Amino acid sequence: MPEARSSGPDLTRWRKQQQPVRRTVSQVCPPPRRPLTVADIRSGMENERLGVVRDSMFQNPLIVKAELGKPRERSYSLPGINFNYGLYIRGLDGGVPEAIGRWNVFKQQPTCPHELTRNYIAMNRGAVKAGLVTARENLLYRQLNDIRISDQDDRRMKKEPPPLPPNMTFGIRARPSTPFFDLLQHRYLQLWVQEQKATQKAIKLEKKQKVVLGKLYETRSSQLRKYKPPVKLDTLWHMPHFQKVGRHLDTFPTEADRQRALKAHREECAVRQGTLRMGNYTHP
Repeated sequence: MPEARSSGPDLTRWRKQQQPVRRTVSQVCPPPRRPLTVADIRSGMENERLGVVRDSMFQNPLIVKAELGKPRERSYSLPGINFNYGLYIRGLDGGVPEAIGRWNVFKQQPTCPHELTRNYIAMNRGAVKAGLVTARENLLYRQLNDIRISDQDDRRMKKEPPPLPPNMTFGIRARPSTPFFDLLQHRYLQLWVQEQKATQKAIKLEKKQKVVLGKLYETRSSQLRKYKPPVKLDTLWHMPHFQKVGRHLDTFPTEADRQRALKAHREECAVRQGTLRMGNYTHP
């Protein structure tokens, strides 16, 4: 047999434990967010700055940086816990008791008479028949002869909506689903490789089918274009007592480089200007 639950203080304490704990709004809802201030900045934070620091710097969303592991601050202060968001409608109907006691019937507003449309075609025709052609004369004629279109004529002039098929679906067509299987299997990579191989094969086939021209023979004009006229080298004049004196400055690393430079100079003498043939070229 199970033991009977003891009565008295123990039973009261057990009932209090079984009751749900009531929490206030401040315990359930987080505290309202507010913009950062200089006092909130600690060493090592993303928004730590050097020099003069003001609270207004942390209220600019273009300057404030996002802290690591925290949502980005938008520099807007939110109201407290007691603030109710939304539009407050001040009801004047008295609530449920007023609705049960008596019902306020909405009184229909008197409808204003529909203004008929002016028949400009008939007024213009009548003005032309009367011999009135200027704008001023037409305006005076319309003031005196205000012709309106009747309701029956207005209904006839209105176009009926076009007939639509019974199984027509309205709206925007949904986007096709993403082919995840093709992405996981690298299907698009395989298609790209196949296209590249087909392109390379077509290029090789085109090169094979290209007509190979025969051997090109040089003409007299092409030979003259490549011809370099020989240059007669004249020995430079030296004073008799300086002929046996060797050079004191050698700017070439080896003798072969010196001979190569002199050879290039001799080949360009025919197309250079100046007494020593070291000036500008005679042709561009």
